[in-house]
Amino acid sequence: LNPDKNKPDICIIVSDTPCRSAAVYTQNKVKGAPIIVTKRHLEKTGGIARAVIANSKNANTCNADGEEKAERMCGLLASKLGIPADEVIVASTGVIGQILDIKPIEDNMDRLFAGLSSTGNESAARAIMTTDTVKKEVAVEFEINGRICHVGGMAKGSGMIHPNMATTLNFITTDITIAQKQLQSALSEITKITYNCLSVDKDTSTNDMVCVLANGKAGTEEITGGQEYEIFKKALYIVMSEMTKMLAKDGEGATKMIECSCKSAPSQDTAIIVAKSVVCSPLFKCAVFGEDANWGRILCAVGYAPAEFDINKVDVDIASKNGSVSVCRGGFGVEFSEDE
Repeated sequence: LNPDKNKPDICIIVSDTPCRSAAVYTQNKVKGAPIIVTKRHLEKTGGIARAVIANSKNANTCNADGEEKAERMCGLLASKLGIPADEVIVASTGVIGQILDIKPIEDNMDRLFAGLSSTGNESAARAIMTTDTVKKEVAVEFEINGRICHVGGMAKGSGMIHPNMATTLNFITTDITIAQKQLQSALSEITKITYNCLSVDKDTSTNDMVCVLANGKAGTEEITGGQEYEIFKKALYIVMSEMTKMLAKDGEGATKMIECSCKSAPSQDTAIIVAKSVVCSPLFKCAVFGEDANWGRILCAVGYAPAEFDINKVDVDIASKNGSVSVCRGGFGVEFSEDE
């Protein structure tokens, strides 16, 4: 499906059994057809899914027959699996506005299905890449009540990254058994403090989503809360947090990655607003790129953040792999020598 034979551009993810599933979607008013179709499918099935199909290079966005083509992609895979098309999640990424040709997908479905493998994750992670320079995968192993469990994910994204509920394509799988309501709650909660804190270029994408599928193969009792739920959320956070950092590091044209930690804020929402104001500041990005510790630009970005806090209680530290230095205390600069 791609002139570059070394770069696949369509992938499928399949579970042997039905999965409890959850998703968050881009809040851009211009939404790709796969977003609309996936949301409709999960609402119809009550959050049950068995498979994912995703293509790259040509985004199914702003196509007059986009929903029909997204449904067709689901139907093609569903017929191979012998399941309802509603149990398929569909995604698409790439150039926006180009008409998606469904014929190459139809013509290659047999070959794609024949390539299904428990070790095919690397090819799938490469297939969803667009301008990414590296594939992005993370997996963790953990224990719940004596059962070994797993959470693994793959992501793509390099440009058009500034989320509002979700951005980029992110597919996460786990073998725990969990109630759908708790799965959705965990995903939404962790998206807020991982992907939603990510920005490369302040453009919110049109096609992108984060979805998680849980097939219960680990044999745990159904998780509805308690300590087991907290253990799962910690594992999910590790996977999503690490992929968020991978996406930031691989931003289009990026040479450095900025992390802003905001501590002791009046609320989590305030901390997120202030931190994102800093990492989104063009002038601060210029200072970091030029390796010029012009910390006043940090305080400037903090000051125009749309949140309520006492600026006279703001401290600023700048850290790197070589250590950290205090540059501001109580809203005022700290004297330091040239050697610091």
